[in-house]
Amino acid sequence: QVQLVESGGGLSQPGGSLKLSCAASGSIFKIYAMNWYRQAPGKQRELVAVSTIGGTINYADSVKGRFTISRDNSKNIVYLQMNSLKSDDTAVYYCYAQLSRGEFQQREEYWGQGTQVTVSS
Repeated sequence: QVQLVESGGGLSQPGGSLKLSCAASGSIFKIYAMNWYRQAPGKQRELVAVSTIGGTINYADSVKGRFTISRDNSKNIVYLQMNSLKSDDTAVYYCYAQLSRGEFQQREEYWGQGTQVTVSS
């Protein structure tokens, strides 16, 4: 079994910073991608940042220049450093991983439970 556990959410004033972490644990052979998504009230879940095993990193236009995704591959952890936060960043943030649990096993997708980020004065 594989689990993704997020931490680091909370309340920030506009212009502030927060750092999210997501740790993947369990029977993991290889992680191909670890991404961050978010879902604001009444809106669809949207992709925020992508980090692939090949080193590709992408961001949603709305967070470019403000958010930074990084990974500690030795610990199967992905981070999201969020700076210059805006009220529009308020959402539940979800960690996502595409991984395989064995050398010849199919890729599988996993989601974390989500962590609330609220940006308000």
